Formats: sequence, structure tokens, C-alpha cells
Amino acid sequence: MTRLSTELRHATCVGRGGRALLLSGPSGSGKSDLALRLMDDDFELVSDDQVILSVKDEQLIAAPPPSIAGKMEVRGLGIIEVAHRPDMPVALFVDLSETPLRMPDENDCETILGISLPRIALVASDASAAAKAKLALDRIGLQF
Repeated sequence: MTRLSTELRHATCVGRGGRALLLSGPSGSGKSDLALRLMDDDFELVSDDQVILSVKDEQLIAAPPPSIAGKMEVRGLGIIEVAHRPDMPVALFVDLSETPLRMPDENDCETILGISLPRIALVASDASAAAKAKLALDRIGLQF
């Protein structure tokens, strides 16, 4: 089986400490809003709305498409320019497309380009969504 080398995905990516969260969900699920709340707490934008994913040294790397690098859609404000990182290893897949289970499987994962990532489900509009995303990232051992 041939492994794809890159993939363009409808998602938003933010990170801190060299580890990124890939926020995935349908349009209107709150990806950009959750990213903005995380950025208010020392996370950096990698890319908003679309993310180029690739594999390097057995790690999934997220990067912005050049046409939207450093740009973010903020409802009510439009497209704004923000500081961003050119790329970052993805450590956690955050699924905003389904209702979280009360007691999720701790071994839940998402496989992208042959790389398995820990996966959590969140409701982006929940007041605690950013705190839960940070807790989940902190629980992952320093793999990178």
C-alpha cells in the first residue's frame, strides 16, 4: 500500500511547546473560535480552515497553505492577520463533529497518512472546551 505524502484537510491547527492540536469538524462547528480561545492562552496558530498535513520522521506535520498563512477568520470581525508558526508536529486530533462520551476510550485514535494520533471529541461551544483540549494535550507524554 502506498502512503500519501501530503493531504490538504479542512481543519484548524494550533499548538504550544512544539506540539499541535488538529481541530477537525464541519463548517460552523467552532474550529476557529476554539483556536482563538486557545491562542488567548499562549497557543500559536499554525493554520485556520485548511491545513497541509505531511509526514516527516514518522511524525504528522501541520502547515498552512501559503495563500492563508497568518490569516484567521473571526466571525464578526472577518479575516484578520495573526502571528503564526510555519509548521508543527501534530500531537492530538480534536474531533468537533460528534458528541463526546461521558467516559471515552482512552485508546481512541485517528489515523492520518499512516500516523496514529490520540483522539478526543469536544463540543467547541462548551465553556470548558479550551481547558479540556489543554488537559488532553498535557496528558500526552512528550513524544516529540
